[in-house]
Amino acid sequence: MTGWLLVRLRAAIAAAATLTGKRFGLLVASSVVATAGIVAAAATNQPEASPLATVLGHSLAADRTPVPTPTPLEPAAEPEPEEEAPAAPVAHESSPEPEAFVPEETAPEPVVVPEEAAPEPAPEPTTEEEPTEEPEAPAPPPKPEAGRIKHVFVVSVASSGYEAAFGSGTASQMPYLNGKLRPKGLLLTNYSVLTEGLTPNGIATISGQPPNKDTEAGCAKFEGECLYAVETSTIAEQLEVGGFTWRAYMEGMVDPTTNEPANCVYPAGTEEEMVEPGGYSAQLNPFTHFHSLLDVGGCAEGDVPITELKKDLKSEAKTANYSYISPDLCSAGVAEQCPEGAPAGAAAADAWLTEVVPQILESPAYKKDGLLIVTFGGVNPPPVPAEGEAAPPPPPNPLKTGALLVSKFITKGSTDAARYSPYSLLRTSEELFGLGYLAEAGGTKVKALGPALLGKKSAG
Repeated sequence: MTGWLLVRLRAAIAAAATLTGKRFGLLVASSVVATAGIVAAAATNQPEASPLATVLGHSLAADRTPVPTPTPLEPAAEPEPEEEAPAAPVAHESSPEPEAFVPEETAPEPVVVPEEAAPEPAPEPTTEEEPTEEPEAPAPPPKPEAGRIKHVFVVSVASSGYEAAFGSGTASQMPYLNGKLRPKGLLLTNYSVLTEGLTPNGIATISGQPPNKDTEAGCAKFEGECLYAVETSTIAEQLEVGGFTWRAYMEGMVDPTTNEPANCVYPAGTEEEMVEPGGYSAQLNPFTHFHSLLDVGGCAEGDVPITELKKDLKSEAKTANYSYISPDLCSAGVAEQCPEGAPAGAAAADAWLTEVVPQILESPAYKKDGLLIVTFGGVNPPPVPAEGEAAPPPPPNPLKTGALLVSKFITKGSTDAARYSPYSLLRTSEELFGLGYLAEAGGTKVKALGPALLGKKSAG
């Protein structure tokens, strides 16, 4: 059993120890399904099987070779009774006949062979067994290697429209993002989300899975297509198998039963998620939607409250190679989620970025070889006009949100007009760490963000 598997199993046990009630029951029950799925995926050796399924499947299959069951012996058949020979006929009494005379044969004398004439026994043939050389085991595939960027920070908020974020003059409602951060990096002017919902765009960003009817509805219940089978992989498993680290930081994530900070919080079974206004929601946490992370302990270990971010950023050694950072509903800028009188919408998201982004930019890991990606995970509906006011005209392309890349390897104040999407975001991270492509990230029309980061020439 591989060292990686032992680490993951220990993580699962540690995760189970922190769970109680229904969440523990869900973990135990789903693990049975997960194990069967993992072994099946590895056994079929299908290209779409996740790296996690392949690693665990082969390890488990090696220990579960079926032993042939001996067939019980059948009882021996009883011998058939022999037929009695017919009785010999009784002869009439008569005088006995004389016995025939048989002459005695003279036994031949043995022939004595002189010792000197005796043939020598033939020497027994000696066969020296040539040592058989065991075939050398095939060398393991080389570990993927990261390029010059070894720490990626993905920060996702909600979009109130491209102009509200990156518009000129007073059109922008995000002065920190547009006024202070944009001059330091590369603006992707044609970055667009796949759909308006927060959940499907986050899922696409870490797995390449396209939106479906359940994820577009927001996944208030974790059932149907809101939960992906154990064979469906994410960048988290890719990174772990490749020898890299990952972390997801969620603002306001607490255990609903204790109201204390907790890891990997999501509605159990078919229960509907109870969301406090402006609080944490699994809609903003894509890592909770995958059995490949839920059932083996990856989510419980790597999906943590945002209070851990400041601690991890203090040293390069504690900073993960890939960090996904999400605010709560109010700080993300989701409409109608902030207390009355507090900044809301784009202004709330900008205020949150003002607090979090400087921590990243000042961290040792970012300064050495980091990349910050500020992206939008969904679109706010247009504001409801006040009574008597006309509704504002909808933007020509509501899915166009823009995105910003900041790194010392990027030309400051530059722009890129190529078409990008959440699939591009995933593909970028995969290419930076030398990983393969998951699902739609491998599409022929999908481009990586900021081609200059990868030594490529921009297509647009």
